[in-house]
Order: sequence, then structure tokens, then C-alpha cells
Amino acid sequence: MDVFITDIAAFLPNQPVTNDEMEQVLGMVDALPSRTRKIILRNNGIQLRYYASDPATGKSTHTNAELVATAVRSLCKRTIPYSKIELLSCGTSTPDQILPGHGVMVHGELTEGKPMEVVTTSGICLAGVSALKYVVMAVASGSCNNGIATSSELVSSFLKGKMFAGCRQLEQDLEHQPHLGFQADFLRWMLSDGAAACLVEPQPRDGRLNLKVEWIDMLSQAHRFEPCMYAGARKQADGSLQGWRECSDLLHAVQTDVFPIKQDAKLLNTTILDVIINDTLIPLSTKHGLTPDEVTWFLPHYSSEYFRDKVFQRMQEQGFPIPYERWFTNLTSKGNTGSASIFIMLEELLQSGRLNQGDTILCMVPESGRFSCGYMYFTVV
Repeated sequence: MDVFITDIAAFLPNQPVTNDEMEQVLGMVDALPSRTRKIILRNNGIQLRYYASDPATGKSTHTNAELVATAVRSLCKRTIPYSKIELLSCGTSTPDQILPGHGVMVHGELTEGKPMEVVTTSGICLAGVSALKYVVMAVASGSCNNGIATSSELVSSFLKGKMFAGCRQLEQDLEHQPHLGFQADFLRWMLSDGAAACLVEPQPRDGRLNLKVEWIDMLSQAHRFEPCMYAGARKQADGSLQGWRECSDLLHAVQTDVFPIKQDAKLLNTTILDVIINDTLIPLSTKHGLTPDEVTWFLPHYSSEYFRDKVFQRMQEQGFPIPYERWFTNLTSKGNTGSASIFIMLEELLQSGRLNQGDTILCMVPESGRFSCGYMYFTVV
């Protein structure tokens, strides 16, 4: 059975935050300005982003569940009554709590709703792709008539200065051991908040552009690589993770370095291109018989403009070249919203007036947690 994304709604909280305003909103670590911020911003190219945080008080203005509920309400207000939705599938890497699951917390925010099947998908950047694939499979199998897939991040609460007080020593070592400083501070200047909701149905809607789902595939390379991006754990000398519950002094661990999100930038730089192009794009394009000429629009989710030319060059080397004029990204203006990024991109492209019937869209979504990558392929109808 054919399946279609018939509408997408995105929600970005509050006013856009410029590079110069970031540290005011997130707060300094131990009242000292970051020594890595300008370096990281120069490389990632992001100019604006959104935070669900009040710059005056430092308090969150929304929960993750509220971000999603706002996007869902916007979707249902213009396309389908919420009372008719049969399935809600919610992906995130930054839920508001460990338990209950993120999906039922979103459902709880939508008090105007009804009993329905609710699913939570976790992970990092692929959490939203997984949520969408679940709904697509459910509608395609006939187990439901429609569903909403959501993806969201409330990452600003992880990035506030108070979360990094125990990492100050790592940043002080930056001059002698740069990778330690970047692990502690790198993602503070990369990530931001946002949410998106996709309506999935078995028929396209008249009078508007719809996205026919051709395929969604994800491949993990975790059997080959150690963790690269993590939170709630400490990385050991052998590359394994020690979860927060196993820390010998739990209170000290919580107060210092165990919960801030970290990324091994050196491992990322040496590994990610192989994973997303050689080990995922090329096998999946072979599997589906896809050639570069069949792609009208390429939507790459990458964390930083630093990777733009590197991805382009590797795709050329591997025989899958797509010229820049067929790329679409809003990283510089909407920021890196993790698992929500690809759907915030799709929503903007869908509303841009640049799509025509018969166009095709190839989406690339890497996840550096333990190196996975997903691709989605759509046809505009």
C-alpha cells in the first residue's frame, strides 16, 4: 500500500538567538566565558537558533512534550481534527524524564484527544526517523488509517552553564589537550531546540503537495565502533561507557561531568564520512537502484557547515555526485535541532514554493552516538 506524508508542522520556540547572544541565554560556566565558542561557531556556520529558555531567568519556557504538542496542534488545526488521529509516534533524544516514555507525555499534553496507540522511539538524530518509519509501516500494513510522527529536542536544558561546572578543568586543559576541551564544550555551541510533526495517511490530499514515501532505511555500525556522542555516562579508557548508575560516587558524578552531552570530535571527524557515504548511502542506493540523476533535492542533516564540502567530495568519490544547487538545508538559520532537524528542513522546503509534482527528495540523517545513518526517499505528488 502506498503511504504519504500529507502535511508537516514545525515549531521553534521563542525568538531566534544570535551567536553573540548564546552565552547570555545558556549562561557561563563558573562565570567565565567559553574559550572554544568562537572556534566552534566559526566552523559550524550557524547564525541563528532557538532555545526554549528565558534569557532573563534561565528557566525553560517549554517542556519537550509541550514543544511537540504545539506542533501537533498546529498540524491538526489546518489539516485534520485531532479526534480522528489513530496513532501517535514520538521520537527524541532529550525526553523530559527517564520515565514515563516521551510519547505518553506528549499524549498527556493533548488533553483534547482520545485513547490511541502511542509509541516512543529513542536514540539521537535517528529517533525521529524511527518514529516516522513506525507510522509508515503501521499505515502501510492497514493496522491504522493515519498517524502522526513527531520529532523534537529540548537540548538547551543540557547546555546551560550550571550543567558544565564540573567540566571546567577539562576546558582549562584545552591548550595542551584540545580534544578534552572540545568534548566538554563542543556541543554547547552546536545544538538547539525545536519540534516537528508529520501527518501520515494512505491517500494524498487534494489541492496541496504531498510526499509519497518510497523507502526509509537505517543502518547501524555499532558493532564496529565505540561510542562517540553520549550523556549520562563516562567514557572509559577502553572506549566503553560506564552508565551513571554504576558511578562509585553517584552524587559527585551528577554534580560534575556525567550528565552533560559530550562528543568525541576526533573520532567523529575520522569516522563519520565512511559511515554515512561508503557504508550506508552506497549500499542503500544499490539496494533500491537509485542513481544521483533521480534525486531532485538532497537534504543532508549535518551538525556543522564544516562537513558540507567533505560530504560533497566523498559523494563524488563514491560515484554518487549531487551538485550543490540540488541541496537544501536550513542549518544556518534554524540551527541543529538533532532528530527534529530533517523534518524542520522538510517543512520549510514543502512550504517554499520550490517543489513541483514529480520531484524526488533524498534525506540523509547521520547519528554519531555509535555511528548509524538513515536515508529517506520521497516523491512529490
